[in-house]
Formats: sequence, C-alpha cells, structure tokens
Amino acid sequence: MESNRKVTVIPATISPKKTDKMVVIYARESSSTAEQLRALSVQLSRLTQKVANHEGWKLYDIFLDVHTSKTGSSREQFNRLHAQAYSGIIDIVISTTISRFGRNAEEVIEFLRILRACEVRVIFVDDGLDSFKDSDTLMIELFAALSQAENNNRSEAIRWGHEKRARQGQSKFYNRKVYGYKNDSKGNLIIDEYQAENVKLIFSLYLARLSLLKIIRELEKRKIKSPKEKETWSKRSIDTMLSNEKYTGRVILLKNNNSAPSYEFKEHHEAIISEEIFEEVQLEKQRRSNIENGNRKSKI
Repeated sequence: MESNRKVTVIPATISPKKTDKMVVIYARESSSTAEQLRALSVQLSRLTQKVANHEGWKLYDIFLDVHTSKTGSSREQFNRLHAQAYSGIIDIVISTTISRFGRNAEEVIEFLRILRACEVRVIFVDDGLDSFKDSDTLMIELFAALSQAENNNRSEAIRWGHEKRARQGQSKFYNRKVYGYKNDSKGNLIIDEYQAENVKLIFSLYLARLSLLKIIRELEKRKIKSPKEKETWSKRSIDTMLSNEKYTGRVILLKNNNSAPSYEFKEHHEAIISEEIFEEVQLEKQRRSNIENGNRKSKI
C-alpha cells in the first residue's frame, strides 16, 4: 500500500541587499593660488578614490570651499553641508584632516556634535579619527584645539614678519601700485602719465566743490575709464583715491591696524599731488562730512 506523504514547500528566502551608505566629501583651502589649488585637487582625488574603493559606500556629493581675494573666506559649501546634515540623506562625511574641516576649534566641535545628533558619521582620513568612535571623540577635540593654536601661531608669525619688513623699509607693499602708478622692471613705483593726469583732474574737480556723483559724470563725459577699465567709476574708488597719501609720494603701512604701529616712508616715489593740495582735499572732505551729519562747525 502506497503511503501518503505530506510535502511542505519552504519558499527560498532572499537576503535583502544592504543599502549603500551615502558619502560626501568636504575639502577646503585657504587661498586660490596655483599651489593651493593643486593641493585641493590632490585632496579631492584621494578622497574620491577612498570612497570608490570602499564596499558599501556611494559618493553622493562633493563640497569644496576656497578662499579668494574677491569672495574672501567662502563658507558657502560648508553651510550647504550643514543644511544637508538635517536632510537625512547623507550617512558619512569624509575629510582629510580636522584643520581642513573648520576654521577654529569651536566651529569644528559644534558642527561635529550637530552631525552626530543627525546620525552622520565624520571620518578624518589623514588623522585616522572617526566621530562615531567614543575613543576618538576626545582626540578630535584635542586635535581641533591644537590645530587652532598652530594656525594662530602661524598668523602671528606672518603678522610679525610683515611688521618687521615694514619697519626696515623692505616690505613689498611699499611698491603696491595704485591708479596713477605702475611698476618698473625692478618693481619700483613710477608714474603712469595718462592715469596721473586723471588723478590730478579728480582732485581739482573735488576742490572745485563738485560732488562725487558729478565727478563721475564728468569722467564719463570725457570717456575716462575706471581703474578696472569700466565705463563708470564707483563713488568708493574716487573717495578712496582722494584719501590716499600715496599720491603725495608717501607710503604708510599698517595704518588701519590698531594692534601694531604704522610705518611711514616719506619721499618713497615721485608725487602726483602736492602735500598742500592733498591737505586741502582732506579739509574739504571733513567740511562735507560735517554738513552731511548736520553738525556744521562755525569755522572750517
């Protein structure tokens, strides 16, 4: 007699594929010189390669901040990364070192705490530190503090170097050209005859009681282009020109730095404007300032 068998079918189980971690790269350089941009390129290349070689990681975005003379210390991408942390999209941030991640210890530590609260892990490749490791938390804070101290010392050394060269009359900033001057083959300031005539014109128009706006209109009428070769001058460029003692042949360095003495080099180069005319312009500027502020003095 054939026995009745009961067959139980067990469906095959498929293990779900592990979801890739969304990884972003953050890199920063403190200047836009060719050397620093090459360094930034190296940072990016190494970090991109690390993501590509790590199983389970997927590159989601790249954040690059570069300091430039036009924009200053840009933090646009850093702020964008900050916003992304709250989105829940990214899982890991990788950067080369703590010093590349933030400008100071306070900023680094605060942002790391925000990222950790958002369950975003931060890995500093060259420092060998991981924000998700409790054993690394203290080291990260210590590294951030040491990095800031190092940057402060470097900035102080640079400032001291500038001051020393200014004191000895050797600073390259003495020969920084302004509109009306150019540099000769040795880097010294010499007069640009065409521009110098325009400088004299602006000073004379101001002493003729023309406003900055009227001076701009007169320059446009004469088709005289601005220092940046634009058709229209800005009020700021003219106002700055009228206050620049360099046109008298003098150079003053560090004059706006309250923490350091200023250094004056008299008869440094050939003058375009006499000291007498320059002083008259300063008095006229003061007179107009008093009127604009509603505090006109009885004697000017």
